[in-house]
Amino acid sequence: MPEKFIENLDKASKLLQTADHMLYMTYPLVKEKRLLLKILNETYLAILNIVNSILQYEYLYKRIQLYKDAKANFEVFKKCSPRYGITPEQVQEIIEIFNLAEKHKKSPFEFVKNEKIVIMTNSLKTDTITMEKMKSYILLAKDLLRKAETIIRNRK
Repeated sequence: MPEKFIENLDKASKLLQTADHMLYMTYPLVKEKRLLLKILNETYLAILNIVNSILQYEYLYKRIQLYKDAKANFEVFKKCSPRYGITPEQVQEIIEIFNLAEKHKKSPFEFVKNEKIVIMTNSLKTDTITMEKMKSYILLAKDLLRKAETIIRNRK
């Protein structure tokens, strides 16, 4: 029976492959801007699985304590991220992706403008999703996956 943290890494890898394929193969063919929202969601879920995997691994080896609160657990993740070579800038980018995915979930209104998807919040603030932004998020997710796998799969 593989450990939960290995299952999460495998799941993250599959989600990333899907997001990558949608961004580089499907999106250029169909040119449907709303596909960017699906790519954002897949990338968000992949990163969430990577973060969970790291937390579960660290918890298993009794290096950290976990909480029922996701925000508290993310604070714990921030503390153990340097051990995985995850930079403070990457942590900031993870927060950016999580916030964007959350805004998308709660958004009452989204529309396409030029080459972007615009997400509007209840307070009428807007965020945009572009193909370039999604490329950088996928690169980040791939890097996080590689860093997590290097330590977890080699049992350091």
